[in-house]
Amino acid sequence: MKRGGLFLLCIALMVCGLFLGLALGGIPACGEQDEMYQVSTINALLQGDYDGVMPFSEVEKHGDFGIATFDGLDGEMVALDGQYYQVKADGKVHPVTGDMTTPFATVTWFSPDFTIVIPAAGNFTMFGAAATRQLPSENLFYAVKIQGEFPYVRTRSIPKQEKPYPRLVDASANQSVFEFRNTTGTVVGFWTPSLAQGLNVPGFHLHYLTADRTAGGHILDFALENATVLLDETPRFTMVLPTTGSFVSTNLTGDLSGELAAVEQGGSPNNSSRQ
Repeated sequence: MKRGGLFLLCIALMVCGLFLGLALGGIPACGEQDEMYQVSTINALLQGDYDGVMPFSEVEKHGDFGIATFDGLDGEMVALDGQYYQVKADGKVHPVTGDMTTPFATVTWFSPDFTIVIPAAGNFTMFGAAATRQLPSENLFYAVKIQGEFPYVRTRSIPKQEKPYPRLVDASANQSVFEFRNTTGTVVGFWTPSLAQGLNVPGFHLHYLTADRTAGGHILDFALENATVLLDETPRFTMVLPTTGSFVSTNLTGDLSGELAAVEQGGSPNNSSRQ
């Protein structure tokens, strides 16, 4: 082999080795950076498919940012800056270990592509309307990150369920609800286009984590002032479906949008609140 060809071969091998090392080390190759990675579907979760099907040791290979729940619906997950947290129904936050499993998760490698500014939003509905108007397209997926001080945030976490599992709308009737006023923290979540209805939550699906990482949960409502919203456009979407358990026999063809709306921002607190 000529010297020039040998040199090029060595460079190629070095590049391949670099990308392999990045992948094995939990750092994404370029092709994975704009990918939203999802475990199972929201319609399966709505119907009580709560068995953990993937360990978080595997989920963590696909993102440093995202939201999820746990085996048996045991609380809310927030992934931020590569650290994974579990917000339990008692309000306490725990680090997630690799052997814990999830029935439903959405993660990505967060790298913001652009920002939008929300001067004021008195509630979730107002935020959603103002932010949606500024999206480049309503047909794409976006990871959403908002950092700052929040005048008001109301979150929930659902206690672990026992078999036979109830539907999610029934399980959420026993949710714990927490209220935060004038706290500093981070909103973590995703915008999902309507074309993915049944797969994920259309519109904004957001979780909250306080700056000291001691409290948070699934956002039921919140208020913003002079908020800068970071958006990471994720044109690639990968979904992993369970091949065992109740998922394979669950009827996923129905329209569950009414139940989803009740679950996402409805429900009655049985536990409360933190100021």
